[in-house]
Amino acid sequence: MKLKSFAITLLGCCITVISAPKAAEAASFSVIADGLDNARGVSVAPDGSIYVTETGIGGDGGCIESPSVQFASLCSGNTAAITRIQDGQQEQIFTGLPSLAIQPSGIEGAGPQDIKFDSQGNAYLVYGFAGNPANRDTVFNDSTFGQLYNIDLNTGALTSLADLAEYELLYNPDGTDIVSNPYALAIQGDTAYIADAGANTLLSVALDGSGITGVVPFFSTPFENPEFPPLDPDQPLPPGIDFNTNEIDLQPVPTGVAIGPDGARYVSDFSGFPYPEGGSRVYRVGDDGVPTVFADGFTQIGDLEFDQDGNLLVLQYADRPAWENDFASSLFQVAPDGTRTTLISAGEGLESATSLEVGPDGTIYITNKGDRPGVGQVLSFNPHKDTSYDPQKVPEPTTALALIAAAFGTTFLAKRKRKLANLTKTA
Repeated sequence: MKLKSFAITLLGCCITVISAPKAAEAASFSVIADGLDNARGVSVAPDGSIYVTETGIGGDGGCIESPSVQFASLCSGNTAAITRIQDGQQEQIFTGLPSLAIQPSGIEGAGPQDIKFDSQGNAYLVYGFAGNPANRDTVFNDSTFGQLYNIDLNTGALTSLADLAEYELLYNPDGTDIVSNPYALAIQGDTAYIADAGANTLLSVALDGSGITGVVPFFSTPFENPEFPPLDPDQPLPPGIDFNTNEIDLQPVPTGVAIGPDGARYVSDFSGFPYPEGGSRVYRVGDDGVPTVFADGFTQIGDLEFDQDGNLLVLQYADRPAWENDFASSLFQVAPDGTRTTLISAGEGLESATSLEVGPDGTIYITNKGDRPGVGQVLSFNPHKDTSYDPQKVPEPTTALALIAAAFGTTFLAKRKRKLANLTKTA
């Protein structure tokens, strides 16, 4: 589906279109860390240090069938790490942590996914899984996966606050396949909010150790005229899949959670197969626990954050459907009045960007090339201090998604049907 055809679904009113796009002037990045293995969450600590999680490359331990790549196996090993960038120096402060990844490539790692700090400076770590939780303790013999922890950054000791994967196994809130992959974390007061990209849920966990206090499931939505990958005639379609259809149920894949200026939770939806252009959304979850569409028309959102001015920053993992194997990424800004601006365009240096953080001085940190081993980066730039470009000069190209004022009033995530990604022909 083209971007222009999404528009009317978002509240159905008050749509304003910006006309001619202008050329973007590239942001000036600093590479503050590189050589990372499946780089994921990035966070700024109260002392100014920057922490990034590396989910690792798995290993030669127990294996399960990948829930996202057909005919591939996720195998375990102690190859994950947590890296700190302090005073310009990059250091793995904890290594040998449990990891899952596709073998032998080491891609699509699952392990320590995200790290965040509360107002007192305490650190919290969410651990991914990417599989049926029933296999966690039996196949891998390691219950580290799929949990939220308080982490002691002096010793590396983990104190479990909630077993998120077990919750999916016991209750399966969205009623589809039983898969858990806790992926992103936000802290608000004495509560942690976790986006589970496998379970399609937003979970609330009390930081005092009293466990899970709430869950918001996200459900599939109709999507018209999807574009599918070309099929390899030697690979049969999985049961129940029909490429000759004009409408599909597009599943949500929660990949990011941020606390808005209004105190609500904002959740990014990567979208499920076939990852259509314009099929990714941002949801707002208020005190009533009901998700409503806040902004639409994005593609494969990997993360989101708010800056100090109340602007929503939206990071696209890839601007094209994942099966096209074009992983150029973009960063957008949505202002409180609905104005949508491109801060970083495809081709300006972002590729398979997986996570986003805004520092107290407005510096933006992005984990780049975060879906593979050995090449992951942490990039930084400050749009307020970088005089080489004016972000107001790079509006979103002309489509009906350019401005939606009424709204202000992405290949290792999904729960089901992601195996189709491997049905395409390879050269």
